[in-house]
Amino acid sequence: MSNAIKETHFQFPGQVGFYKGKVRDVYMFEQELVVVASDRISAFDVVLPRPIPYKGQVLNQIAAKFLEATSDLVPNWVTSTPDPNVTIGKRCEPFKVEMVIRGYMSGHAAREYKAGKRMICGVPMPEGMRENDPFPEPIITPTTKADEGHDEDISKEDILAKGIVSPEDYAILEKYTRALFQRGQEMAADKGLILVDTKYEFGKYGDKILLIDEIHTPDSSRYFYAEGYEENQEKGLPQKQLSKEFVRQWLISNGFQGKEGQVVPEMTDEIVESISDRYIELFEKITGESFKKAETEQIEKRIEAAILAHLSK
Repeated sequence: MSNAIKETHFQFPGQVGFYKGKVRDVYMFEQELVVVASDRISAFDVVLPRPIPYKGQVLNQIAAKFLEATSDLVPNWVTSTPDPNVTIGKRCEPFKVEMVIRGYMSGHAAREYKAGKRMICGVPMPEGMRENDPFPEPIITPTTKADEGHDEDISKEDILAKGIVSPEDYAILEKYTRALFQRGQEMAADKGLILVDTKYEFGKYGDKILLIDEIHTPDSSRYFYAEGYEENQEKGLPQKQLSKEFVRQWLISNGFQGKEGQVVPEMTDEIVESISDRYIELFEKITGESFKKAETEQIEKRIEAAILAHLSK
């Protein structure tokens, strides 16, 4: 089996900080961030014990493709992708909200709707909708960006009232969110997919608002297959999804949902390899390109050398 990156422990000249996220290792410099997409995988807010070969490469390269394809609409943080697992860009001051946009009544919105709620994040949801129906037009349902614990729903009115984002900046975040989602839906439709919902994060670099983080990856977005969508809706059947939902389903079927006392099921070589294959399949379906596996024999040395070469420029 191919090597995979569980975590990195580099020390670079000029480095001023380090942050380990669920799946990414972030090296901080005065003006730049160096982000290494590891092969860690999380579900139910738990990082699973074994990394998945090529997962980091898949997510990093999908994000790079979509950031480049939307840079005419919205300026973003990226300055360089010197390695299949690495993105380098401007160190922005992040806004403390995530801009979630939903084209369809799915996921969290559908669960709220089933519970009888007709308002989400201050946005009304029409009566008579079924799960996975399209909204009359996409709705923006922001969440707070928590330093610890779970993100929480918040309304535009609360964001402005609490001074989390200024009215002028929020107007730009909304405009950018809608433009990105429309482009993402158009690109998905070209590949026989429906971009159902996703989230965007933004930050400020000086006075300029930039799109930061990854976009339109299967870890941050939900996709349906367009083929069979109408038929499934008419029959009240679940939609065929393109996301990491298959990992959650495997865990659930083995008695794990991240609750106290539950144990992550054994991740055999066979399971790890099957998850890796599915991520590669996701890449090829979303981008329409063949996946080229990067060299993994000395994966950490390869990544470190690429970052050092960038820093020495």
